[in-house]
Amino acid sequence: MIINKILVIQTAFIGDVILATALLEELHAAYPNSELYFLVRKGNESLFNNHPFLKETLVWDKKSNKISNLFKLLINIRKQKFDLVINCQRFASSGILAGFSSAKHIAGFKENPFSFLFNYTVKHQINTGKHEIERNAELIADFCKTTSQKPKLYPQTSDFQAVSEFSKNPYYCIAPASVWFTKQVPTDKWVELIQHLPLEAPIYLIGAPNDFELCEQIKLNCNNRVTHNLAGRLTFLQSCALLKNGVMNYVNDSAPMHLCSAVNANVTAIFLSTSPTFGFTPLSSNSHIFEVKNLTCKPCGLHGFSKCPQTHFMCGKKLDFELLFKA
Repeated sequence: MIINKILVIQTAFIGDVILATALLEELHAAYPNSELYFLVRKGNESLFNNHPFLKETLVWDKKSNKISNLFKLLINIRKQKFDLVINCQRFASSGILAGFSSAKHIAGFKENPFSFLFNYTVKHQINTGKHEIERNAELIADFCKTTSQKPKLYPQTSDFQAVSEFSKNPYYCIAPASVWFTKQVPTDKWVELIQHLPLEAPIYLIGAPNDFELCEQIKLNCNNRVTHNLAGRLTFLQSCALLKNGVMNYVNDSAPMHLCSAVNANVTAIFLSTSPTFGFTPLSSNSHIFEVKNLTCKPCGLHGFSKCPQTHFMCGKKLDFELLFKA
């Protein structure tokens, strides 16, 4: 099959989108002359500013006129006449876009309600020892010899220049927030972690604009430590640039962990209610995982919850950073 135009679909949260970039690396390596397109939800498109492999980033606005925007997008996809569409999601909406794309070859997961419209399907299985990037790679295994590419983002010179004022001396970054309460290290525990870091090293708290108050609370409880609240001040790619050169970056099992993987930044990921066995671990060369072990209730779910199902939240409260820094 001649492949001139390829579309990858991943309209979930930012972490899933970043992991799907490993497919872009694989596909570009196998078909360097093909045009690559990536479909994401509105808000995630800035991850791909000046991406060297992408012809275009397609955007689905889910927040306003979700359904009408979905079908406008489908019309656009059909006009593009893709040779290959790869759907990394298991939800009906992405199945509609892929299944009715009129592409010559459509690949996706069996669990998608519209998988009967796909040419090639594989099962998406958790707890099999495979990382999510390996599960995604199985979607192209029938026509592409995969080479275990890692996810990758491409901050530009301007992104590094934007954070140059923060990187004059060795520093640490902490991304304290998560969409899910049971994935987020408690505030007092972040403060405890900071007390173990070198006194002379600046600490940068990063996150989205709505993470500002959380970061400010941590900063105010760190007494006279050199701690800066950068929540809402950096773009995705500027955050990547800052993380890339940090002595160590401390993150939840959340999107910043995958940002670190995408620029091979040093990272320590803290898993609370979820488990590394799910296959969403950091992929940087220098990466570490820290968690409370031997809890009968852990893991309690794949994605996390707005509150602890057992009400005690021991996976967060029992964190002992003495053990981390001794190791």
